Amino acid sequence: MPTLAIVGAGPGMGLAIARTFGSRGFDVALIARTKEKLETLVDRLGREGITAAAFPADVLDRASLTDALDAAKVRFGGIDVLEYSPAPHSPVPGFTLTAPSEVTVDSLQPQIEYSFYGAVTATQAVLPAMREAGAGTLLFTTGGGSVDPVPMFGNVNAAQAALRNWVVNLDKELAGTGVHAGHVVIGVWIGGGGPEGFPTAAPEQIAPLYWDLHENRDRSEAVFNA
Repeated sequence: MPTLAIVGAGPGMGLAIARTFGSRGFDVALIARTKEKLETLVDRLGREGITAAAFPADVLDRASLTDALDAAKVRFGGIDVLEYSPAPHSPVPGFTLTAPSEVTVDSLQPQIEYSFYGAVTATQAVLPAMREAGAGTLLFTTGGGSVDPVPMFGNVNAAQAALRNWVVNLDKELAGTGVHAGHVVIGVWIGGGGPEGFPTAAPEQIAPLYWDLHENRDRSEAVFNA
């Protein structure tokens, strides 16, 4: 069975992506900070006939993230698709929103660690085996601000734009190797509770984009807007 590893698995997009791939024959490795929440998702997917397992790790702890992905490879025999989309958690020291003119190295660093360095760490844990096999998919998620930045998210958007640039460039480098890298831009508020007037969408509406990037492999980026 092929295996999908989700870094940042939760009850929203993570669960929707797990269902999208799991319903097509994938086993699922779920990676996030809280073991109890992961186990709840494992049980939920199991009741739907999807084999899943939990691997607790914090993306800000690069060693724990690498260890979790290594454990997932041992459990399932390898990772065929990596999906990276951790949701910001609180409290995190220094994790604040900053306007572009007020961005400092200190306000940008946590965002870079979370959005970009975590993605690079996860990729390095799985890419060598994918290259050797000549097959694999690497998927990454950012908000719409990585393409069309919003002033109140000055530091967040900068970090996500760095990730986007790297993913698109990575896909260019991997052309012809059998490994595909793709970036999903989510330009809506996921679920309810967003700012007034901001477009929203359910995770189930967005998740098919990930399968499309994996299956068709014809582009390095997909954008979901309302």
